[in-house]
Amino acid sequence: MSCTRKTLHDHPFNLWKFLVFPTIKAIDVFSLTIQSTLALCSVASISLILYFAFSNYSHFPLPHINTVTNFNQIGSVSIEGHEQTNISHILFGIAGSVKSWNKRRNYTELWWKPNVTRGFVWLDEKPFPNMTWTETVPPYKVSEDTSRFKYSCWYGSRSAVRIARIVKESFELGLPNVRWFVMGDDDTVFFTDNLVSVLAKYDHNQMYYIGGNSESVEQDVIHSYTMAYGGGGFAISYPLAAELVKILDGCIDRYDKFYGSDQKIQGCLSEIGVPVTKELGFHQLDIRGSPYGLLAAHPVAPLVSLHHFDYFESIFPNLTQIDSVEKLVSGYEVDPSRILQQSFCYDLNRNWSVSVSWGYTVQLYPFLVTSKKLETAVGTFQTWRSWDTGPFTFNTQPISSNMCERPVVFMLDRVESVGVGKTLTGYKRYNMGKEEKDCPKCNYTSALAVQFFNVSAPKFNPDLWNKSYKNVFGTILLVSKYLAMHHVDNAARSSMAQMELTTLYMSKLEAASALRVSLLGRKIEHLRTIDLESGKL
Repeated sequence: MSCTRKTLHDHPFNLWKFLVFPTIKAIDVFSLTIQSTLALCSVASISLILYFAFSNYSHFPLPHINTVTNFNQIGSVSIEGHEQTNISHILFGIAGSVKSWNKRRNYTELWWKPNVTRGFVWLDEKPFPNMTWTETVPPYKVSEDTSRFKYSCWYGSRSAVRIARIVKESFELGLPNVRWFVMGDDDTVFFTDNLVSVLAKYDHNQMYYIGGNSESVEQDVIHSYTMAYGGGGFAISYPLAAELVKILDGCIDRYDKFYGSDQKIQGCLSEIGVPVTKELGFHQLDIRGSPYGLLAAHPVAPLVSLHHFDYFESIFPNLTQIDSVEKLVSGYEVDPSRILQQSFCYDLNRNWSVSVSWGYTVQLYPFLVTSKKLETAVGTFQTWRSWDTGPFTFNTQPISSNMCERPVVFMLDRVESVGVGKTLTGYKRYNMGKEEKDCPKCNYTSALAVQFFNVSAPKFNPDLWNKSYKNVFGTILLVSKYLAMHHVDNAARSSMAQMELTTLYMSKLEAASALRVSLLGRKIEHLRTIDLESGKL
């Protein structure tokens, strides 16, 4: 028997002899069958491994893809489609209440676009008979009764439960062609074009949870650094929403001690395993005092949202808050991507530094200031709970007690489109009062003689947000009490480092010298060659 096994093993072709001559013992048949089976299994396993290794087909689809397929009867998202995300793909869920709506609806009217934006204001009860509802605001829906859910946060409000379920109730409406569910409050102002630009960067077929933190560290410590704050708004992709709605009600009871709706949502998403993707343009604005310093030094990111307007001073001095927001929105509507974007300019002839926060303010320093200092927010605001000077989640600098170290401030006066693809914004000097005259230095006196800034710029291409390197150059034109600034795209001035000094004349204006210098974006490598003490190159 041993010899037979050896012969069959050593000479595989002897197998055919066995088939032809059935004189071989039965036990050898069994042995040969086992060996043949093992050989076939080995070949099949190797083939299967090679097939999976080199095949482009996904044999194990992600769970959320199956989930989307299962929920097609409720809502739809085009998994195979390649259409660029646009505003029609976003469904807004705005948290409101009957008592607060009449006061706060003005904020929603500033950004809501009838027949363009989609979504609902979710109320705690049916509106009062004397409440009017127009097309200038989202249609309303009344939230389901949430009395069956637990809520045990002693310093919070049960409304957090109702608001947390808005994403679930929105999903269950089954509206077609929804890629993103965006949540916000009735005092949240969204800059929808920029919101679309941000969301378009992400694959809506994947699980995403996008938003921003609180500005006040004390708020992040109390609530969480890992959640998107609801007042600043947050976005949940359709596949993630499909998973979230399965567990949300149970999560609400499990996290009954959590204060806010946004905190409860984040707790649920942590169970799914999806962290927050932070985008700098979402602003909770957990601040007190004046927001000027924060808005004048906005990060290099599209402005997506602002919140809490009734809790800090007006954005524009001498205007009501609603008028202030409307004025800011007017600039946004002319050039959405450029709103609040900060640029730096240096007049080396006068040793002046200029910071432009487009569509909001211009700051003129009658001395040279580094870009690091210009991009750091001046502490005109305080923390949310303690009204303290900090800390915040970004760097700040104190307001100098020395008047000669403060900038001359100009606020937006007008904005308009000019020509093809260009804008013109005007900034008028904001009179700070007699304090401005406390600085006796002559350079400060000459800076006070400037009354207006006119900034001319090409409209910002939103596709630039997807590029890693952005730089803008420009021309500054100084005429006694009139200052005009002209941006030039980097593409048109790619080889320009420093433009030459020239002399220009303006129609119907007195002759004046004009200094052409670089209008610096946030990339200012060539500025390193400037001696900030002497102002010389």
